[in-house]
Amino acid sequence: MENPQNELEKIMNQINVYKRQYEMVQQQVDNIQASLNEIGILEATLDDVQGKNNLNTLVSVGAGSFLEAEINNTDEIIMNIGAGVVIKKSINDAKKTTAQQKKELQQSLDKMLAKSEEISQVISQLSPKAEELMMKAQMGQQPQMSI
Repeated sequence: MENPQNELEKIMNQINVYKRQYEMVQQQVDNIQASLNEIGILEATLDDVQGKNNLNTLVSVGAGSFLEAEINNTDEIIMNIGAGVVIKKSINDAKKTTAQQKKELQQSLDKMLAKSEEISQVISQLSPKAEELMMKAQMGQQPQMSI
């Protein structure tokens, strides 16, 4: 049988690896949720501007500063489709694209949350064994008392 101290080190290393994986998955979850929030804002904005003419708005120019601007065309939007490529789409097509992106992000989020739960369960299973081995290691190091 393996030395309790060596087994403890092995389990602690495994727990640390799983904790790092968990943190990476959580970071991905946060990024996906941020993207979903942005899509929610885009959806609301598309709904607000559709069919309206000559809208006045504020455009951010950085450092908390804005310029007043007038939007003359609310029938089309220029959308980033990835890799620095943008295309012009109708509002309805943009809504379809946004709905698809939202669906894909939600699927990714569900997968990441499931992965996070898996990792959490593995950590939960390893932790009691580590605690048990820690107690054994501590008891082995304490001097024996005789009566």
